[in-house]
Amino acid sequence: MVWGARTRKSAPVLPWLVRAGWLAIPFTVGTLVADALDGRSTPVQVTAAVLLWAAWAAVVVSLLVPRPAGLVALRVGAVAAAALAAWAIDGAADAALGGPIAATVLVLALVPATGEWLVNGTSYGYERRYLLRAPAPVVAGPMALAALAVPAAVLTGPLLLAAGQWVAGGLALAAGVGVGFVVLRALHSMTMRWVVLVPAGLVLKDHLTLLDPVLFRRTDIEVVQRAPADTDALDLTAGALGLALELQLRHEQRVDRMRPARRGSEPYDVRKLLFTPTRPDALLVDASSRRIRVAEPPT
Repeated sequence: MVWGARTRKSAPVLPWLVRAGWLAIPFTVGTLVADALDGRSTPVQVTAAVLLWAAWAAVVVSLLVPRPAGLVALRVGAVAAAALAAWAIDGAADAALGGPIAATVLVLALVPATGEWLVNGTSYGYERRYLLRAPAPVVAGPMALAALAVPAAVLTGPLLLAAGQWVAGGLALAAGVGVGFVVLRALHSMTMRWVVLVPAGLVLKDHLTLLDPVLFRRTDIEVVQRAPADTDALDLTAGALGLALELQLRHEQRVDRMRPARRGSEPYDVRKLLFTPTRPDALLVDASSRRIRVAEPPT
């Protein structure tokens, strides 16, 4: 039975929780924001309403048609909703509902299983993608700031123009387009780093550590296991935190590892390498079911 058939049969609950949470945003967080904007001019209120409804609708579409880009839309939207709730919540009568809803949606958006669901929207047949963890230096601050930078870049210019501040609004609008494009592209690139289980074996696709995706054939794989503390395997984790998995091969295989600071690549002949998926135990269980040898597969 292929993975897609299993998924349809099991009807996972998580996607529907994410969708329900996001559908509740206009009636909870949206109410808070509307109250907070009550004293502003009509053009500002209308502009804010149009932009926020358009952003909300874009995320709805991304949740109805799962794609890797939809993960970026959801997480940016969830961060923006939480930030707006925090800004508008002071003294609001609906704070008891809006704040928790925004927090719940943010948690659901960041759950690894949510990311896995969305990036597999474009997977093929028996293929199954598992996201790789982001490098620790990126997670520690830049990714959160980037997620906040996108809504700030989109909203600031139009709101300043609506308030009649033409020069500042024009400059902010021009800067916002550039900032939004660059940041969204960077965030999207982080959702395109996967370990992919395919009928032939396992593919490691990570532009941060490898020049090109590499296929490790099932017949060439000795074992996939939780990495021992004293491993001497080639580190392809990109500095990510969390449980790393070790892939051992029966024979050496050539991989082109990216050098630091994007200064080209360097070929390595490896028999062991490390990678860090967001759901390592789920990957081990799935790999075992595909006749890839796994040391002590989780139950």
